[in-house]
Amino acid sequence: MSMEDYRKAYKAGKREYQSRLLRGQKPTLEVLDDILPNESLPQENLGLVQIPLSQIVGTRYEGRSSAFAANFMPLLEERTEFSVKWANLCKAHETEGIHDAIKAWEYMNKFYVEEGNKRVSVMKYFGADSIPGVVTRILPKRTNDKENKIYYEFLDFYKVSGVNYIWFSKEGSFAALLEVLGKKPDEVWDYEAKLNFSSRYTRFSVAFEANGGNKLSITTGDAFLAFIKLYDYHMIDEKTATELKTLVGNTWEEFKLLQEDTEVELKMDPVEDKKSLFGRLLGSSGPTKLKIAFVYERTAESSAWTYAHELGRMHLEQAFPEEVTTIYYDNVTIENISDILEKAVAEGCNIIFTTTPAFAADSVKAAIAHPDVKILNCSLNTSHRYIRTYYTRMHEAKFLMGAIAGAMAENDRLFYLADYPMFGTIANINAFAIGAKMTNPRAKVYLDWYAKKGIDIAEQIRKVDPSCISGKDMVIPEEQSRFFGIYNVRDGRPHNLAMPLCHWGKFYERLIRTIMDGTWKNDDNTSKAINYWWGMSAGVVDVICSQNLPTGTQKLVELLKHTICAGEFNPFSGILYSQDGIIKDHPDNVLSPEEIMAMDWLSDNIIGSIPKLEELTEHAQPALSQQGVQAAKGSGNE
Repeated sequence: MSMEDYRKAYKAGKREYQSRLLRGQKPTLEVLDDILPNESLPQENLGLVQIPLSQIVGTRYEGRSSAFAANFMPLLEERTEFSVKWANLCKAHETEGIHDAIKAWEYMNKFYVEEGNKRVSVMKYFGADSIPGVVTRILPKRTNDKENKIYYEFLDFYKVSGVNYIWFSKEGSFAALLEVLGKKPDEVWDYEAKLNFSSRYTRFSVAFEANGGNKLSITTGDAFLAFIKLYDYHMIDEKTATELKTLVGNTWEEFKLLQEDTEVELKMDPVEDKKSLFGRLLGSSGPTKLKIAFVYERTAESSAWTYAHELGRMHLEQAFPEEVTTIYYDNVTIENISDILEKAVAEGCNIIFTTTPAFAADSVKAAIAHPDVKILNCSLNTSHRYIRTYYTRMHEAKFLMGAIAGAMAENDRLFYLADYPMFGTIANINAFAIGAKMTNPRAKVYLDWYAKKGIDIAEQIRKVDPSCISGKDMVIPEEQSRFFGIYNVRDGRPHNLAMPLCHWGKFYERLIRTIMDGTWKNDDNTSKAINYWWGMSAGVVDVICSQNLPTGTQKLVELLKHTICAGEFNPFSGILYSQDGIIKDHPDNVLSPEEIMAMDWLSDNIIGSIPKLEELTEHAQPALSQQGVQAAKGSGNE
């Protein structure tokens, strides 16, 4: 049978050879000597390593390259010394297994054989996963090339894990994997951790490939990371092979989304059907009666954020008294969110709004399980295909607030209190600072965070002695506090100057209209995640000014508001400076929406920094794990 196996392998090699020739590709094995640059590179002896056969792509030297097709199947005809040796190895593998280690070189996490090409060929023929080998690593010179950066991220990962069989196509993925696994970057894996990871990754890989994963332009590692971000890593052990294959198949749109260069399609303004109201009622493709659930992390009595969304829910009932009924669930936690979503579905809700980024992953799982229910999550820059996300361009209002504060800053000192360092929050802070600089080039913005551990906000404000303070956007009625919006303090009392308004009621009303008039369905066929990011032009963001503001300042605010709504002005246009240097160096430059969303730098007139995750309170962790800006940019020193 061993010679019969050689004939089959030979035919497979010929097919691969011809196929690659037709595609204009090298038909035989890669040669490391042809790939390495003409310079001396450092080497590292890895010792005995279990080499994934899928990552063995060629030979160290040219000599044996032409004996094998690119898939390592033989190309030399039968009745040669080569074929006899190959067949004998085949027989040895079937009777006692091949245990002798090969000798190989690793470069950019691909392996090139120096001794043992036929052993590799036989093992690949039988579909083995790996082969032992004594490996020498060749370290490439560091560059800004994406693959090079990913490789050096892999080296850090390999140092603690010893795992060489997972690979990613995007920077930052190895660090993200460690975070999802609950491991510190320098935590060395023990034997049990390695064994468990190998088992779970292998089981996922089988299910992924069985669903056609090899047809996607992503790595199995990319898909695995996306999967365990949604589902508990340990859950894989609990599923049968059939159950896991089904779950992976049901999650397929998430994997397809990873193929996109830009995963999120931003909807910057509402698009409504131009049909008449009568035509909409007759031709509506949505349900005649909508039952909508709102899921809150806290209560309207304890959280201004929840209170604002609760006002939005009540506005929705008033806007559609016949078509819409709503219910809400509050004090929802990460521990019970999945149960609450199942309860909402069981109670007949066909639309569900989850109002915090911390609930995004569970929202996706619920949407996968209930494809007939529309689930939306209030978050920014979140790329999930089964749900849609929504947020406001609050930085437009914050720019106006900064312009007011700068104009009123008699001592050129402003104080800005932020909540969490999340996507969107950094843009709000910078827009405020840029607005302040526009009306007062000497203005400095002193930044601090509600969510920092051990922060004494009153003491920080006392030290700075600012002319104006930017605090919470709004407060709950029970607090009866005036410490919101921008204000100055005189005689120990706050005097409000302006407040930003996020009109969630109008936002929800316009979203529901897209469902009622059928325009929602226009985006069902897109391959990207849908993110509604509406601002002043949609009437969902505004600034309310105090009557005590000088008339000239009020007129300036109205003028700026008009230009922003008309699309004639962007707060992030022109030459922009960060604490670390120039961001944009030309007066005609404008930051893209994607650059604004993912901002991780602070304007040069800000005194403060973006805190690291470990500096923040435990309550901040769930939302930040989903949408936190992890970089700590800027020293904050004058």
